[in-house]
Amino acid sequence: DLQKSTNVVYQAHHVSRCKRGQVVGTRGGFRGCTVWLTGLSGAGKTTVGFALEEYLVSHAIPCYSLDGDNIRHGLNKDLGFTSEDREENIRRIAEVAKLFADAGLVCITSFISPFTKDRAEARSIHEKAGLPFFEVFVNAPLEVCESRDVKGLYKRARAGQIKGFTGIDSEYEPPEAAELVLRTGELSINESIQLLVDLLKEQSIIPSGVVEEINELFVSENGVNLPHTDANSLPSISITKLDLQWVQVLAEGWASGTVNFSVPIVLPVSTEIKERLQGSAAVALEYQGKHVAILHSPEFFEHRKEERCARQWGTTSPKHPYIKMVLESGDWLVGGELEVLERIRWNDGLDQYRLTPRELRQRFKEMKADAVFAFQLRNPVHNGHALLMTDTRRRLKERGYQRPVLLLHPLGGWTKDDDVPLEWRMKQHAAVLEDGVLDPQSTIVAIFPSPMMYAGPTE
Repeated sequence: DLQKSTNVVYQAHHVSRCKRGQVVGTRGGFRGCTVWLTGLSGAGKTTVGFALEEYLVSHAIPCYSLDGDNIRHGLNKDLGFTSEDREENIRRIAEVAKLFADAGLVCITSFISPFTKDRAEARSIHEKAGLPFFEVFVNAPLEVCESRDVKGLYKRARAGQIKGFTGIDSEYEPPEAAELVLRTGELSINESIQLLVDLLKEQSIIPSGVVEEINELFVSENGVNLPHTDANSLPSISITKLDLQWVQVLAEGWASGTVNFSVPIVLPVSTEIKERLQGSAAVALEYQGKHVAILHSPEFFEHRKEERCARQWGTTSPKHPYIKMVLESGDWLVGGELEVLERIRWNDGLDQYRLTPRELRQRFKEMKADAVFAFQLRNPVHNGHALLMTDTRRRLKERGYQRPVLLLHPLGGWTKDDDVPLEWRMKQHAAVLEDGVLDPQSTIVAIFPSPMMYAGPTE
């Protein structure tokens, strides 16, 4: 019989979870918990677990993924697959996951864990420690799991070469009250991760302010003809070049995660237009005679210009170039749900530099970037800029990053008349790369489409 020690006393930590949470990662606050993924072999637990780990780490939330196969190479290599060993396997994992969670990490476990009583014990271990535990049923039909059987385990189990294989000759007991069910036979990896992220946000594990997935506002390719038809029958608002630049910022997803409205309420209109459109279910936005977007469920708000300027810039002086435009604009602001009919092009010879956030992410991935640092500017690159960017690259490499990529991000929207025009700034940026001042092999030059708002006393 196993002899158990009777003189072991639990020692309390001197560092509180709150204090630990202040220094673990770059986002303050304790968020330790365990996300327990359970399901048949081949259901997608490991794929989902590692994808969630990658998502959280990329958003500065420390976490660690414990995978069933990996654990049996080390901690549990002495265990087999008898009922007793399976129970002990899950007990050990629950204890280890509790330690990770207590350290302030999000611990993701990917184990078949077929029996209800073992999962209940894992939950109890966390609850007794006062730590959140989220059971996630990765639910894929047996036939789907078998079709994904890259290891050939189901085939061997069907042939009788593996005994006690879950789903074939050993029962899997589905969770009856899981915090989340992921039907991975129907959902993509990204859709599964988004559901997990939503759960962790609801439980305050993922804090507010974490960057969301990129939310583009273009019509879907499948439905592109219908919105164009609708726009032709709708009342319209003629928008300015400045307005169109803001539409582009929103349409391409630059404001993802920062606005609740699909359009911030900064589209100014006159009283005459407001009265004409009041009560409309939708209106078309028109630029130079062409419909560019539809604004659904429009709402109108009084344009409190001086208050807006005072809050944003700390001044109401009309000598400020953007404030001057605000004070001269309409007395009403209209907002609503925006649907943009097609990609906005300026046909100025620079559209190839106007990469969307999604396109930039893909470029970073293709370059195998393990860090991205951005420098946004509305002027030509000068010596001070170059020194900052070069030194940042050096510091990143000193910290262990192998392939840091610079995003040189010139502002491409409206600027003052006495600023250097975008066309000439882009030529200068190209020359800086050509001359080797910045490394062309690890730099992306991409235009940020936003107008320049300029600073005021608030800066």
